[in-house]
Amino acid sequence: MAPTGLKAVVGEKILNGVIKSVKKDGEWKVLIVDHISMRILSSCCKMSDIMAEGVTIVEDINKRREPISSLEAIYLISPVPKSVHALINDFKDTAFTYKAAHIFFTDNCPNGLFAEIGRSRVARVIKSLKEINVAFLPYESQVFSLDDPTSMHSFYCPVEAEDKGKMMESMAEQIATLCDTLKEYPAIRFRTGQEGNARLAEEVYQRLNAHKADNPSMGEGADKARSQLLIVDRGFDPISPILHELTFQAMVYDLLDIQQDIYKYKTTGMEASKEKEVLLDEDDELWLQLRHMHIADVTKKVTELLRTFCESKRMSTDKADIKDLSKMLKKMPQYQKELSLYSTHLHLAEACMQRYKSSLDKLCEVEQDLAMGTDAEGEPLKDAMKSIVPVLLDPNIGAFDKIRIILLFIFHKKKGIGEENLTKLIQHANVQADRNIITNLQHLGCNIIAGGPNAGKTLPDRKERTESTYQLSRWTPTIKDIMEYAIEDKLDRKQWPYVSDPAPISTTQTTVSSARFGHWHKKSPSEYRTGPRLIIFVIGGVSHSEMRSAYEVTRATDGKWEVIIGSSHILTPNSFLTELKTLDQVLAPDS
Repeated sequence: MAPTGLKAVVGEKILNGVIKSVKKDGEWKVLIVDHISMRILSSCCKMSDIMAEGVTIVEDINKRREPISSLEAIYLISPVPKSVHALINDFKDTAFTYKAAHIFFTDNCPNGLFAEIGRSRVARVIKSLKEINVAFLPYESQVFSLDDPTSMHSFYCPVEAEDKGKMMESMAEQIATLCDTLKEYPAIRFRTGQEGNARLAEEVYQRLNAHKADNPSMGEGADKARSQLLIVDRGFDPISPILHELTFQAMVYDLLDIQQDIYKYKTTGMEASKEKEVLLDEDDELWLQLRHMHIADVTKKVTELLRTFCESKRMSTDKADIKDLSKMLKKMPQYQKELSLYSTHLHLAEACMQRYKSSLDKLCEVEQDLAMGTDAEGEPLKDAMKSIVPVLLDPNIGAFDKIRIILLFIFHKKKGIGEENLTKLIQHANVQADRNIITNLQHLGCNIIAGGPNAGKTLPDRKERTESTYQLSRWTPTIKDIMEYAIEDKLDRKQWPYVSDPAPISTTQTTVSSARFGHWHKKSPSEYRTGPRLIIFVIGGVSHSEMRSAYEVTRATDGKWEVIIGSSHILTPNSFLTELKTLDQVLAPDS
């Protein structure tokens, strides 16, 4: 399936702006990448597309490579010392590794490194030298990542202030390259209450103006003046990253061992079991249809789609279970690819449901009640302590799940809890070794200890929602409220000030209707080019439920707006708690 949205825009920029720009008929080239550019490339381009444009081999700049002195090389690299020095080394000997160099930096090359290239022998054979301004990862069609999980530590750690300025500058440049790539020059707003938000917003503003000076067409077009970039800190909503979400994508990443978006599982059926690996990404149309659905609907939907598929191929099907699928594969090997896809998603859903039934059903009810402050009938919670103690005392519930419950209890209390009460809860749960995960949330501006450093700070008021949802999925990420308010131009200007006053806009307002738990319909990237975009950057990681909100709000505007959300990295509840654990420590330089 062809990429859409952000992935399509970046893929197009790399294919046209880099590879096709140096293509000559009948001439093959070598493509050299580093870790960052390889991640960008593989997120939005297929190897076959690159090969079709005259690239014979793709190599890692930091690995030993055989010289191919008869071919020219395209270097798509980030402007960091390690990559630039490897480039210089390719041409330091009398025999050059390649015939010539076409250099494309992902973003702005510092003057010092630029001067080093000028003094080196590579300068003699440079045929192209450009900055392409793609210093981010298009993770999904409406989600981006700066691919830097350490930045939460750099930003919020109380003992590492000297690294913070540098980290913010590079983060601001990365966000500016996103706007440049999307041809957006948005009004920038930030949430007050966390001084780092204003500072990052100002840094982005300076860099955006520099990009606009180089590229005056940024932000031009009907309705583009309404585009906005919102900068928000992770402490704004600490609940969404720790709740057990029951939509498919969030559940898969929370409960199963997914590494680099790859799911590994053993096939069952008539033959000996085999280990299978599946990449969960937007090339998989079934994943695209299912990822934002509630788990209760996923198995039904896969079974329904499988039946439709079988009927269209005139295959008989009684029960669409996994055993049946292995029989079908034997009968109809020509449909192996399609049937394996259904098999994979049934496997995924079944694995999630097994985990859910073993321990999560009761846990989810307690979590939702605490997060909402009401029970499933909408009645206010009278005795939250009574509902959490059985969970904390249960030896079958893991330490991190108990910490998630303690945190939700603290947030439910609004004003934090006393030190003694916290100690008692931690003892009940037997999680003394992880106490600092809870207290470190104070560095994100959360009110944990009553009368502590964040006394008086409260979480934002919630929007009343009347749409029907599953009882165990009543919580809506706070960022969804903000997305809707921003699009309706109802965002409080005191709480969300502009870095500089936006241009006056005379256009009709867009109202957001509610859209929850459906599958996202696809549009080609060109269809989105004219309308405004709302870009949201969360400092310190974005959760899967917040990613889902971007698609839901876009769909609710009938595509008049496109909401794009991103962060330094994508969070799962476990990774979020693990990062919080080290927040008060100085990390070793290589970690």
